[in-house]
Amino acid sequence: MRHQRELTLSVTCFLLAFLCSMIWLRQKEENMAGRISGDILRFHVLANSNTREDQELKVQVKTFLLEELADTGADSKEEYCGYVTEHREELEEAAREFMERMGYSYEAEITVGESYFPAKAYGDIVLPMGVYDAVNVRLGDGRGRNWWCVLYPRLCFVDAEHGVVPEESKELLRELLGDETFWGLVDERRGMGNVKVRFWLQEMAEKIFEG
Repeated sequence: MRHQRELTLSVTCFLLAFLCSMIWLRQKEENMAGRISGDILRFHVLANSNTREDQELKVQVKTFLLEELADTGADSKEEYCGYVTEHREELEEAAREFMERMGYSYEAEITVGESYFPAKAYGDIVLPMGVYDAVNVRLGDGRGRNWWCVLYPRLCFVDAEHGVVPEESKELLRELLGDETFWGLVDERRGMGNVKVRFWLQEMAEKIFEG
C-alpha cells in the first residue's frame, strides 16, 4: 500500500509539473506571437469538408487567390489588408467563378480579422502559436481542414519540394522584426532535436487546452 501511495504521488507530481510546463510554454509562445503579429499578415483557407475532392479544391483556390493578390502590387501588411477589404466582393466572386469552372457551386467568404493559429514551420522559420491578423477564406460550409501560410512577408511562396523560404522573404522578415526576434524563430539556431521536442510539447499543450 505504501508503495502504491508513493507511486500515485509521484505520478501526480509529474502530471502537475507537466501541466505547469504546458501552461508556461503556451504563454511563452503566445507572448512571442503578440510581439511579432503587428508586422505579419497570415492567410487562412477553410475547406468545405474533409473529402479528398474538397481538400484538393481548397489547395487550388488558395493558389488562385494568392496569384490574384500577388498581382495587386501590394507591398506591406497595410496595403494587403486595405486591398482585400476594398475588393472583398470582387475576390469572393472571382473565387466562386473559379470553383464553378472546377465543377463546384460553393460560396466563398473572405474577411480580414484576427484568428488563432497553432505553431507552424515555413522552411526553417517557425511562427509560434497565437493570435494574428489574417485574410480568412471560408469555402462552402467551412467544415474541412485548414490551410494557412503567411501572406506578408511572403512566406506562402515556399519551395514545396525542398521546404525552402525565399531569401528575400527572410531578409524582409528580419528587417521587420529585428535580429534578436528573427533568430528566435529560426530552427537551425536551436538544433532540430530541440525543435522536434518543441512541436511535441506544443501538440500536447493544444490537446490539453482543447480538451
